[in-house]
This record gives sequence, structure tokens and C-alpha cells, in this order.
Amino acid sequence: MKLLLASKSPRRRQLLGELGYPVEFISLDVDEHVPADTGADAVAEILARRKAAACPADHLAADEVLIAADTVVVHRGKVLGKPASRDEALAMLHALAGDSHEVYTGVCLRTATQELSFTEKTTVHFRPLDDSELAYYVDHYRPYDKAGAYGIQEWIGMVGVSGIEGCYYNVMGLPVARVYEHLRKLFPSM
Repeated sequence: MKLLLASKSPRRRQLLGELGYPVEFISLDVDEHVPADTGADAVAEILARRKAAACPADHLAADEVLIAADTVVVHRGKVLGKPASRDEALAMLHALAGDSHEVYTGVCLRTATQELSFTEKTTVHFRPLDDSELAYYVDHYRPYDKAGAYGIQEWIGMVGVSGIEGCYYNVMGLPVARVYEHLRKLFPSM
């Protein structure tokens, strides 16, 4: 089985590679705009399905699985995307510090004949962090490619996350156990 990852995330590629299957990146450009009235818990799966739909099923070989994923951070009902600037990153982290938020990853797995999709939710609890800690993280780790302006596997996760409810790998961008479970459904003999 060959996995085609419709994502630019090196973390997703690393996580999938740990499963032991060949992984190839493919680039799919899709419109990531969702209607304003879309529930925050539905955004990630909508985007993952949209990414998967950008690759026609007839372009997939019998042994290929396209995996598309999208992750959003939701704080108090508001979706936090990737920060566009240092100030925006600091504002996001300031909001998250001393509070809890949800991380949703939507995943769509597609073969030439089947499609499965799901959303995984993890609740993350941050301890209070002061301005100097937030500035240190942003200035040293430059989290501009991360939803919610942080990577749990980085320094801020080690010193700032006081607990999680759910899948740790989901917060990194891919709920690997659920992906594996669904791959087994698509390819029972694997």
C-alpha cells in the first residue's frame, strides 16, 4: 500500500512514515474558505474532504490511499488559524494561556473506490504563561505555520501544557491511531 499525503506538513509526513508505509507528498490547491455559519467543530473535516476531492478517484491506483487532513484550534468557539505575524501569534497564545481549547483534525482517506472521513477532538489545557515566556517561544520557534500559533511537541508544549484529554498526535496534526484503524477498514489484509 502506498500513502499519498495531501498536506505540506512535515509533521504529518513524519507521523505517517512511522507507520512503516511509503509516503509521497502531493500538492493540491483548494479554497480553504468556509461559510461563516459553519460550526467550528466541522471546519477541519470539511477542508479535509475538499482537499481529497481535488484529486479525482480515477487518478488513484488500486494500492494507493490519498490522505487529506486539516487541523484547527478552537478557543471559546473561535477558530484560530495560522498566525500571519508575531503580534497575531502572541495574541493567540495570550488567549490560550491559562485556559483550555479544542484541537480538531479532520481526515479524509480516499481510494479509487472508497472514501472515509472523520474528525478527532482533543482538549488541551494550558497553564498561565507570562509575556516573556510567550515572546521567547514565538521568537525562538516562529510558529507561523501552526494553527493556534503553537506546536505541542515544542518548548511551549513542554512547559505550558498542563494536560490533554484525547489524542496527543491529534494536536500535532494527525490522529495516527484513528488513521491506522481506517486504513485497516480500507485494506483489511494489511
